[in-house]
Amino acid sequence: MASIKQFQVTFDCAEPERVARFWCEVLGYVVPPPPEGFATWDDFDGALPPERQGSAFACVDPSGVGPRLFFQRVPEGKVVKNRLHLDVRVGTGLVGAERLAALEAECARLVALGAVRVRLLVADGVNESCLVMQDIEGNEFCLD
Repeated sequence: MASIKQFQVTFDCAEPERVARFWCEVLGYVVPPPPEGFATWDDFDGALPPERQGSAFACVDPSGVGPRLFFQRVPEGKVVKNRLHLDVRVGTGLVGAERLAALEAECARLVALGAVRVRLLVADGVNESCLVMQDIEGNEFCLD
């Protein structure tokens, strides 16, 4: 049985490019080059049928280590909690006040980008503290 070498994380959303560019800022990802034969993504998008224009966007880890993120437009809005979410690892190896300070600093940066702080989950003796947040379309993620 072959093992999976790479995977992509797909987000359903209303505005794919807007959400993709938010996650580029969060993770330090970049927009990949447009398909061959197109100078820009706008040129590529303009070549699509009108109903498909603006329907998808992607971003990638410039180091090639992290998964590709793909954003696809869907007609329905978000109505319930995500069944899957990203943990943005900003406090790895930190504990106590040092960890909280790192989480709060990153939270402030992301709120300035349009994220929403939901709640702090305080360390409980088993798990370290983390911050539950939402991206610009309400998708939950954690600062961990």
